[in-house]
Amino acid sequence: MELTKKNRIILIVSALLVAVVLTVAFLRDRSKTIDAKTAENLIRSSLVTQAVIKGPYLYFKSGGELYKVPKDAVDLKEVYNSTAVTIKEPNPYIADAITVIVLILLVLYLLRWAKKNRDIKEQQLNEQIQLASELQKPADIQPIISNITFHDVAGIDEVKEELEEIIDFLKHPKKYLNFGIRMPRGVLLVGPPGVGKTLIAKAVAGEAGVPFFYQSGASFVQIYVGMGAKRVRELFKRAKAMAPAIVFIDEIDAVGKARGGMRNDEREATLNQLLTEMDGFEDSSGIIVIAATNKIEMLDDALLRPGRFDRRVFVSLPNKEERKSILTIYLSNKPHYVDLDEIAEMTVGFSGAALSSLVNEAAIHALKNGKKIIEIDDFLAVKDKVLLGKRKILTYTEEEKRIQAIYQAAKAVTAYWLDVDFSKIGLLSDHFQHSEKEIVSKTEILNRIKVHLAGDMMMHLHFREHYTNAANDLKEARLLAQDMVEHYGMGEHFHTDITDVEKILEDARIDVEGFIGRTEAGILNLADEILRREIVTKEDVKSILHDLF
Repeated sequence: MELTKKNRIILIVSALLVAVVLTVAFLRDRSKTIDAKTAENLIRSSLVTQAVIKGPYLYFKSGGELYKVPKDAVDLKEVYNSTAVTIKEPNPYIADAITVIVLILLVLYLLRWAKKNRDIKEQQLNEQIQLASELQKPADIQPIISNITFHDVAGIDEVKEELEEIIDFLKHPKKYLNFGIRMPRGVLLVGPPGVGKTLIAKAVAGEAGVPFFYQSGASFVQIYVGMGAKRVRELFKRAKAMAPAIVFIDEIDAVGKARGGMRNDEREATLNQLLTEMDGFEDSSGIIVIAATNKIEMLDDALLRPGRFDRRVFVSLPNKEERKSILTIYLSNKPHYVDLDEIAEMTVGFSGAALSSLVNEAAIHALKNGKKIIEIDDFLAVKDKVLLGKRKILTYTEEEKRIQAIYQAAKAVTAYWLDVDFSKIGLLSDHFQHSEKEIVSKTEILNRIKVHLAGDMMMHLHFREHYTNAANDLKEARLLAQDMVEHYGMGEHFHTDITDVEKILEDARIDVEGFIGRTEAGILNLADEILRREIVTKEDVKSILHDLF
């Protein structure tokens, strides 16, 4: 708006200057000065067509030229008596009157322009005051009563077990308080998009029968200073008034990013308020905060420390059996004749949301083709549409499944042998436990590097080939080696030397290559198990290796 005003002012001033220049140019005296005798001769000889007195001069035309002569230098009486030309004397007040009128009109225009701009400013100010007053009002935060239970959510058996205690605490808080137990104040659901984190939170609220307050992390990020923190206060104030209750913050990374670097004072103030509210919980408050994210590495350390989000629940992509359970729910109200095993088999890497979309698209396809039931052909017809739609979902051919299973099996066997802790490992993911020790040995870091290299070494040994699925593991191995050299001084030289990084990686590769060669049979057996079940536990790995060795 300011830029527009300046442009208008510049335009008006420029127009006035142009008008002045044109007026001066138009009114500029172009006449030639002649002597009185010559002027009188021209008048008497009837060679003058027009004459007029202006100020101290007598102006007249003759032969197409304009001349002037000082009026005091000629005998005006004699000139007036001459019949050659009639001399006009203009009213001296006309020019002054015109000037005054022009000035009045200019002043009126400027006053009107100033009033118009003042009105615009007042309107903008009123709009800002109105918006600010609306923002100052208490946030309209209303709870919902969830009618979703765990029976409505399939494929999360392990997550259910993790959350049963939370549900029981919300139902019977006195039982835990009388036993001196303090339940977690916060639960962080971590997993890729579409795995049902929000649905799980609603199911917890539905099972416990408590109010459910939903807020997106982005809703706390405000333009006006202090409004994000105010919204956090209002949220927790309302939740405490209706305790026991669940506060669910979706995409908490929008407000809970690590502080520092590119500063954002408003976001930091909002995060600080959230931390303060969580610290202010009394053990008997009955408020549980559940948050969801797919970027846990971006969260501020203060959010993850004990006393805030004490419990972290990892929600992974569903395996084959879990996909069958999810498909059963989505197909329950649709006429169909399909083999769920076949659909589950061809949907490796699909999240719950992707399976929902797949079933819906298959139903639409069947309806468009005049069918009364959904068949396997409908799923095959729309699978690519779902894969290449809004979110690309990882999927494998049969050959790729075999390659990936052998790759993951090599990592699992190596991790088990080198005592790198993990809970389970599957076709699409692994669950290696990060060490919580403050002091970590060089051997432990090297063992982790070897696990990251194991899959690629197995590919080279078994297929005589390297594959792109090793990209992330190779990157992690290199980062660990760089940390050893640059931060921990574990290279051969005290100062940072890039050749030390290469030597660490090369020595680890040689060790892994020998180990993979000795355990190839066990790796292939485990790969068959991964292909069959998609996910195996640490106990499964132990059992298979025990049978072989």
